[in-house]
Amino acid sequence: MNILEVQNLKKYYATQKAVDDISFTLTPGSIFGLLGPNGAGKTTLIRMLTGITYPDEGQIIFNGRPFDPVNDILKIGYMPEERGLYKKMKIGDQALYLARLKGLSKLEAMEKVRDWFMRFEMQSWWNKKVEDLSKGMSQKLQFVTTVLHEPKLIILDEPFSGLDPVNANLIKDEIFRLAKNGASIIFSTHRMEQVEEICDHIILVNKGQKILDGTVKGVKQQFKENYFTIGYGTATDKLPETNGSYDIIANNEYGVDLILKEGHTPNQVLQHFINAGIQINSFQERLPSLNDIFIRLVGNTATARQFQTITA
Repeated sequence: MNILEVQNLKKYYATQKAVDDISFTLTPGSIFGLLGPNGAGKTTLIRMLTGITYPDEGQIIFNGRPFDPVNDILKIGYMPEERGLYKKMKIGDQALYLARLKGLSKLEAMEKVRDWFMRFEMQSWWNKKVEDLSKGMSQKLQFVTTVLHEPKLIILDEPFSGLDPVNANLIKDEIFRLAKNGASIIFSTHRMEQVEEICDHIILVNKGQKILDGTVKGVKQQFKENYFTIGYGTATDKLPETNGSYDIIANNEYGVDLILKEGHTPNQVLQHFINAGIQINSFQERLPSLNDIFIRLVGNTATARQFQTITA
């Protein structure tokens, strides 16, 4: 059974459609990437999933039943991009307070908080105030208070912001562990390399509409046919003028990444570079990064709609 089914959600602010007919499903134990540029509708969508605001049309099915914010909210953990910690409160007291708000008894709250503080090596922070913490330390505390009540659905908005590589890996490992134990995770970020590393499935929204939906592998396979990398045999700063058969994504003295235009063949591109006197060491098709796909689709919504449903 799906933990979450989003069915044709719509949300209006005056005459503007903040969310326009978005649907998707989330299975237990999956890590789901919610992507989109600023102003795309991601925050509005998350607010509906957490009961902060209500959809004007459509339905949310949570754990097999219509979503009831009053009764279901304790089964959800939400870490917003704008953090909500009390700056003057000691972090040990704050973690206990938030644990009690999430439905844990006093004893359960103490056990969970101590366990998580030990896991994240936060024991020495107990009597510190939030205002005395670095951004990375605050981030770890926010993550702990989001997940300590073992929610079925965890929504993380930019969870790695402000973290050094060591603590980012710590959070990443916990995300994988939580998913392995059955939690379903929605991960919203602008960092495409993190999405590729962490997520099983993604949707991309732009201007309130879903323009891409599929597994990470399936999406990259769908877009791979026109992406090529040319490696030069010797370093050169010479780049031939395009003959109209390709667009350049990136280039340096050792090679170039390009997109083959419709109606043209790889041989045409290869011959064009050879004719320009460039020594070719390698020529291979490559899988695009999610960042490449994001830029391509968000910059061309008409093209994006051709790929509205992509699965592996």
